[in-house]
Amino acid sequence: MEILRKSIIAISAILVFVSQASGQSSEEIQKAFKASYANEYKANYTAAIADLQKVYKADNYECNLRLGWLQYEAKQYQLSMDYYQKAMDLKKYSVEARFGYIKPAAELKKYDKVYDIYEDILKIDPYNSSANYWVGLSYYNAKKYDIAVKYLELVVNMYPFDYDANVLLGWTYLSLGRAADARVLFNLALCNRPADASATEGLGKCK
Repeated sequence: MEILRKSIIAISAILVFVSQASGQSSEEIQKAFKASYANEYKANYTAAIADLQKVYKADNYECNLRLGWLQYEAKQYQLSMDYYQKAMDLKKYSVEARFGYIKPAAELKKYDKVYDIYEDILKIDPYNSSANYWVGLSYYNAKKYDIAVKYLELVVNMYPFDYDANVLLGWTYLSLGRAADARVLFNLALCNRPADASATEGLGKCK
């Protein structure tokens, strides 16, 4: 308990120091965020960005994260990536900043960076379903089915009725010659989305 008490005191001291060093009150920052949300709601992204720039500090994770999102909404994709990168640098284990980074990187077709970030997410959160799905898809597209199946099976085990995961794993099984296993998944997908074209086509190839 003594160690815990000392840790709490140390953290409190750090928070006070950061607050004083920034020269800004929590109220000022909250006011800027509130104004930014209001302008974003009106799709006035230029104003929403300007609201945050008034209180922006390079070492503020939350400001960098939100500016990454707003620049993405404003279609300023490289700027968006830059802010998300700053957020990732500030919080080494931030999964949310990495998912944010992926959006503008994909818009710029920087797919190598996209999949690098997904791999980073899996190092932090090995059971993250979205990252496992997209990494599995990348290996499927590369025709590395024996690797793709490991990621996709994990997703289906966590989300047994998920349409996307079942269809993609079904096609992966089919590519590996496992038609019986693929049939089960395509039928599940058709329960989720009756008459779905991809699942119907895959089921037809299982005969």
